[in-house]
Amino acid sequence: MSKPGERKHQILQVLATMLEDPRGEKITTAALAARLDVSEAALYRHFASKAQMFEGLIEFIETTIFGLINQITGSEDNGLKQAQQIVRMLLNFAEKNPGMTRVLVGDALVHENERLQERMNQLFDRIEVSLKQSLRLAQSQQPLPPDTDAAARASILVAYVAGRWLRFVKTGFTKKPTEFFETQLMQLLA
Repeated sequence: MSKPGERKHQILQVLATMLEDPRGEKITTAALAARLDVSEAALYRHFASKAQMFEGLIEFIETTIFGLINQITGSEDNGLKQAQQIVRMLLNFAEKNPGMTRVLVGDALVHENERLQERMNQLFDRIEVSLKQSLRLAQSQQPLPPDTDAAARASILVAYVAGRWLRFVKTGFTKKPTEFFETQLMQLLA
């Protein structure tokens, strides 16, 4: 007998694996059930809807990303280094989790409930706030000039990350998000 939540976790893992298909085909509950060798009804015993399955993936993404951001800001005192490490972590997360990257850029959510995309938009907003806080710290420490617009710079960094994620997805996961990262980030934070 499996532990409570184990089957749910297995369903989410298989869903994430299916999202790693570079062709980016729409995931159906029938295909997911077939991959798990269970009935669709068995899926619905664990999740009320496919949207709830995607919410489970989004929850994993949020928990992971913000847990890592908290580790970075908790262990690094230099605001500029915090921002650099956050951007690096976001790109590495995508590279290690291509299926999740399709969720992050909204590619996997196109024909799903619009609240899922709204939740992803909120995730981007929270990332931007974290970067803005790190850049404001960098201003107070003076690696960045006091007249630097931290909000604008954080917005640019989020757009850069989103662009790298999107390129990764649109190239069938062949163009790595971390490619040229060091050079590009130096120019963005110069």
